[in-house]
Amino acid sequence: MDGRPVLVCTEYEDATADLVIAELNRRRVPVLRFDPGRDFPAPAVLAARTGAGGWDGRLTVGQRTADLSAVRALYHRRPSPYPTDSGDQAARFAAQENRRGLGGVLGALPGCLYLSHPQAIARAEYKPAQLSAATRIGLSAPATLITNDPGEAKAFCAEQLAIYKPLHAGAYDVEGEPAGIWAAPVESGEIDGAVSHSAHLFQVQVPKVADVRAVVVDERVFSARITAPPGVVDWRAEYQSLSYEPVDCPDEIRGVLVRFLAAFGLNFGAFDFAVTADGAWWFLECNPNGQWAWLEDAAGLSITHAIADLLENGASQHE
Repeated sequence: MDGRPVLVCTEYEDATADLVIAELNRRRVPVLRFDPGRDFPAPAVLAARTGAGGWDGRLTVGQRTADLSAVRALYHRRPSPYPTDSGDQAARFAAQENRRGLGGVLGALPGCLYLSHPQAIARAEYKPAQLSAATRIGLSAPATLITNDPGEAKAFCAEQLAIYKPLHAGAYDVEGEPAGIWAAPVESGEIDGAVSHSAHLFQVQVPKVADVRAVVVDERVFSARITAPPGVVDWRAEYQSLSYEPVDCPDEIRGVLVRFLAAFGLNFGAFDFAVTADGAWWFLECNPNGQWAWLEDAAGLSITHAIADLLENGASQHE
């Protein structure tokens, strides 16, 4: 029996990670789950030393200990951020030391597969980089403008049907209630001086008949067609009204998606496409650490097993 552990870095309540951990447990793969942003410096204790083969030592969380030189894989799911918003200078300093110390060691484990490496995920979250990579390797993407110039925005939206969507899917509250900022149609007459306050992303609206989410685990692609009510631009705003069905990813796109992950050093990506009436797939974005559990159940995709396979085997071309 292979006793090398898998580290799972995620927040306390993460039903998606629970699925993967349950599958690893079924396979008798040792797992150490913890949340670096909340568990360190207590109850987690780190003792890492440089050695000839890289970092060795141990990470102990409660009653469980992992040999750092023997970690087969690290699953970077949804860990809490290291707290840096404290008004206390010493606390802010400690949080930055924790991020660079614990986070730095976890990001430099010898022979470890990362799903995916935290730094690779951070690089891949930038939509301008995604769009550039997508078009460079052969995906079709809608014409896009990123600007804080109201005049440029007006002209772009006057030339064709256009949408606005945020560059980052962060938390946003409306009257104290959490809310999402979805992609939405925008007309030239709606553009005003507020555009000058930040960068805005405007994009040609694809005349889609459906959407596809393609979840890629290493070189395995799981795709589902998502059908929303007529007129819905962003299907995420209508979860209760969606229908799903598994769909084959075209071979030419399958290979491009694998190359996209390799370009960013990723082992996972959740890709969103708009599908037009002629069957063309238009690249919209890739979430390098996107959600997939609901889609596995809705469309009958075996994503949990694919992720467990990768973590258990601990080897990939994108290490």
